[in-house]
Amino acid sequence: MQQLTTRRTPLSVAVARACLVAGVTGMVGMIAAPAMAQQAEAATAPATVTAPPKKEAKEEIQEVKVMATRYSTSLLKTPLAVSAFTQDALDAKGITNLQQLSNEMPNVQFNDNNNSSAVQVTIRGISSDNFTEIGDTSVGLHVAGLFSPRPQGAQALMFDVEQVEILRGPQGTLFGRNSTGGSINIIPSKPEFNAYYGKTALELGSANLRNLSMVQNLGISDRFALRAAYSKLTRDSFLTQLQDFTGYKKNGFDGTPLVDQRYNTKVDPAHAYNNRDQWAGRLMARWQVHKDVEIQQTLERYQNSNAGFTSQRDCAQAAGTRYACKLPEDTIVINVPGMTDMTIDTYRTNVKWKVSDNTTIDYGYVRSIQRRQNLHDDDGGFHPVDVATGTPIITYQLPVTKTSGDPGIYPVIDNMSYIQASKFVSNVHELQLKQQFGNVKYVGGLFWMHETNSIGAGYERNTNGPYAAPAAVFYQQDKREIDSKALFGQADWTFKPTWTATLGMRYTKDVKSDTGGKTYGDYSTAASNQNFFYLGQYNPGIAGVTPGWRPHNGYDLTPAMGILNGPASLAAWGAAANNDHKESWSKMTYRLGLLKQIDPNNMVYSAFSTGYKSGGFRDKTDLCGGRICTDGTSPNYSFLPYGPENVSNLELGYKGNLLDNKLKFSSTLFYQRYTDMQYTGTNYYANVALPVGGCPATNISCNIITGQRTINIGRVNIKGLELEWDYRPWKGARWNGFASYIDASIHDFDNWNDQYACAARLEFNSTSKCPDTYRGPVARWVGIRPVNLEGKTLPRTPRLSFGSTFSHDFMLANGYKVTPRFSVKWQDKIYFDMLNFEDPHVGTFQKAYAKADLALRIALPGDDIAFEAYVRNLTDTRAKTGGFQATTGVMAASYIDPRVFGMRVTLNY
Repeated sequence: MQQLTTRRTPLSVAVARACLVAGVTGMVGMIAAPAMAQQAEAATAPATVTAPPKKEAKEEIQEVKVMATRYSTSLLKTPLAVSAFTQDALDAKGITNLQQLSNEMPNVQFNDNNNSSAVQVTIRGISSDNFTEIGDTSVGLHVAGLFSPRPQGAQALMFDVEQVEILRGPQGTLFGRNSTGGSINIIPSKPEFNAYYGKTALELGSANLRNLSMVQNLGISDRFALRAAYSKLTRDSFLTQLQDFTGYKKNGFDGTPLVDQRYNTKVDPAHAYNNRDQWAGRLMARWQVHKDVEIQQTLERYQNSNAGFTSQRDCAQAAGTRYACKLPEDTIVINVPGMTDMTIDTYRTNVKWKVSDNTTIDYGYVRSIQRRQNLHDDDGGFHPVDVATGTPIITYQLPVTKTSGDPGIYPVIDNMSYIQASKFVSNVHELQLKQQFGNVKYVGGLFWMHETNSIGAGYERNTNGPYAAPAAVFYQQDKREIDSKALFGQADWTFKPTWTATLGMRYTKDVKSDTGGKTYGDYSTAASNQNFFYLGQYNPGIAGVTPGWRPHNGYDLTPAMGILNGPASLAAWGAAANNDHKESWSKMTYRLGLLKQIDPNNMVYSAFSTGYKSGGFRDKTDLCGGRICTDGTSPNYSFLPYGPENVSNLELGYKGNLLDNKLKFSSTLFYQRYTDMQYTGTNYYANVALPVGGCPATNISCNIITGQRTINIGRVNIKGLELEWDYRPWKGARWNGFASYIDASIHDFDNWNDQYACAARLEFNSTSKCPDTYRGPVARWVGIRPVNLEGKTLPRTPRLSFGSTFSHDFMLANGYKVTPRFSVKWQDKIYFDMLNFEDPHVGTFQKAYAKADLALRIALPGDDIAFEAYVRNLTDTRAKTGGFQATTGVMAASYIDPRVFGMRVTLNY
């Protein structure tokens, strides 16, 4: 047993050991008995508390090992575009979440501005924004090398990690599941034998930020160790959340709010939208069963109690128009406060068996259960604006007769969603055989993932035309399954002393099914649907017929109405649409590579790789929304299927260790062909018969039915260059960074339905107007406003980007170390839609911007205690991460965090 520095008294060690072993016996029962036996054996030796040995700092750049090839290889000898960050590197840069990592790598964007508690990752322009139970990511998330099908909770896993590895480009062989854009592998720190140490960090900052993380390693013997880690994060919202009582006093109304008041309560900043309230805990056990067999087991829990996410007014675009903001830009007006209650419980086991000197078998299994409830204000408080006053519309129209054809205009938008209960259960198995014979080594494996999802979700549109008629849908999906099986292998052959060839293949079979799924209601405003919504609690009568008719107001609605009671009220909704459906896909993907080791410090490589993501389908949908389609059918049902997406990638790279090991540099030149890209958003369903008199001026597309669906988009050519460096120019100094160029242009897609902000574009006299509805002979254009996307750029893909961090260690005579750090990130203009629309008032883009961070770290002698003060977004840059038109002329956006100040204290013991 290696003797290390004693940190505590033997009595405290004995107490800590006894308490911890007793506390985890029930959780890790299958390994607790050996643990206690080894503890008893260790008790005869002197009780000591030990910490990892301090490594003497060197001016040269230390070697980094990665698992990108499923073998542990040097980063500079791994023929892949991969970036890796150890916990020490993350601490040195003050990085505590995935989103901050986007400042450190080329062509990678992280964004958690969504209402699904998920992190949206974009690598080389490839991404996915469907986080529902039927969606798949385009960037695979792996924890300890094992695939995680749900991206929720990825932010919370960024604590006590051994390393985070981000692989760019399709990973179709070794990390093949849903990795068309790339892969992220979060590797938690393993328990260390014969070592007793801990770490606690507390961060305090702007908006009442409180971020606590704790780690304790208990190396009970040279064959058994435990490690516990905990993280808790809370932060107030940067927004001011007001209550929404929008109403009016015309036409006999007395100012009673028209928006739903069932949940309208006042909330403080700690519970407003865009706050943070989450924690995570991890307990790991590592057992050397035999000199050649090691088992690791992990229990993990993540709890998210955030209010949820919402966008805010984009006042800069509204300036100088009748839509100009009347309230500060960081103010939101909400009638449905957000609520999230999401828990993810994970059990993970890894077994490694060294069969012989040249053969190893690895087996990994992970079971994850995600439960989630969610209440959300889907309209975000954005209401139509009156032409004359610039305030919310305060009148509505009534027809002269029932057959006038006027669909009615209502003064507010009032939509909400309610995830009553969801449960996603996934089981992932992976078996790997690794062997090396002379100059050939390979890894072969079997992969099986099975996910069973259930969800009860309701969506209300409480003020639809005509005349505020409500509409609601409830999806009761009891058994949605995803089954993915794969057989894979990859071999490296060093056919000459400095030449290595790589061949890898993977065959994947995917099956998705929905069994027993039901859809209650629809978004039509038929009288029957209104009855289902009101459930006998309110009878508005018939507009223009019933004496004294009026639409419901915000106080007429009660919790007994609509979808809020879920299955308890479904019987009143009558027959449900049956969603039973099943689809399957299969694909062979592969990798070819060639590496030339020029000398021990320089290498070049080339690789051709492919990636694939399975197709899917949505719930059974009436394409014409209860109305009569132009072909005379009603209803016209579809499951809105979409096909797989595929990526082929050609890559040339160089990696070098230069200037006497003071500079590590890599460059990657790539060309990707992205076909049948899956795009999720508001897309075309069908066109319906025009109402009598045609569409009104306020709704010129009233005959087109659109909704959330996923479609496949022709072809995208993606080419680019990525540079990364890490340099120690002189003693104490360190400069690292990246620079990148990318061109991601869309081709072969000429039937995009452009009905974005048509009325506003006309009003603002935009250079680009919506095309007319096509009624000619080309079938794929009929009923839509076709636009050719040729040459358009993928969303969230800046053409140029640059990031740099410079730090300097100043060693003082008394043993203190002072380290100032300055970071800057610049990125080119990005778009948030396929149209790349740049109108100054309704465009969905963010112009080029720069953001800088500044920090100062002071470490006491021995680095046992360290203090850090920081300011992020030093210049208070206001940059958008997303944007869209919320209602005619009213733009909404999400933004990076404003300038924030904070401090962190870290104790190592």
